[in-house]
Amino acid sequence: MFFFFSKILEFFIYPLTWVLACLIGGIFVKKQPLKKRLLIFSAVLLFIFSDDFVFNQFARYWDTKPVTLKNSETYSCAIVLGGFTSESKNGDGFFNICADRFIQGLKLISTGKVSHILITGGNGSLLPDHFEESDWVKTQLKIFNVPDSCILIENRSRNTIENAAFTKPILQKAGLKPPYILVTSAFHMRRSLGIFKKENIPVIPYPCNYLAGQGNTSPGDFVPDAYVFGLWNFYVKEVVGTAVNTLR
Repeated sequence: MFFFFSKILEFFIYPLTWVLACLIGGIFVKKQPLKKRLLIFSAVLLFIFSDDFVFNQFARYWDTKPVTLKNSETYSCAIVLGGFTSESKNGDGFFNICADRFIQGLKLISTGKVSHILITGGNGSLLPDHFEESDWVKTQLKIFNVPDSCILIENRSRNTIENAAFTKPILQKAGLKPPYILVTSAFHMRRSLGIFKKENIPVIPYPCNYLAGQGNTSPGDFVPDAYVFGLWNFYVKEVVGTAVNTLR
């Protein structure tokens, strides 16, 4: 039930929904003062959430900072959270904007920094079909000659809470000793750490997939950009999700 309502809630928390709500309200409300305020507010929201400078400042504050692992230490497992692939029309998978999670997990296992890699993620759709993300990802790892014996799969989870809950028994069964390396996007790491801590799974954060610009501020950063507007969806979802998990 929680999973279902969380999916419905997503629609109402995204910035585009706020802009459209104010715009529609401004069109249909008859009282002129309120109409004017709603239309102005929709324009302000549209500008703020499409401004690259504002986005970069917030993202840099929210993101978990990069972590450098000690050269002298190795670890038993890298837990890579799903959400970095999507399903194509033919039922196959493809890498999406969060593909750096896969790249960093592959890097850890290929360089011997970890002895095992665990991919956690099933199908998070409200109307799931046969596609299971981690099963498809395993086929991609094998392309890079990662041995079957080093790959662990958790293919039932639909969200981060289930990622942690379903991953724990797999790690215990495999006899892999903590701490584990937790690989996920920088914007997603705060919430993930809280959830894994609640499950008593000792992890070391290994954030990746930074979406904020890393260069110096330029005049172009203040020009509205539709792409930036879409990136806010990731962060608004994380802020709300972190708040909900804290309350829970």
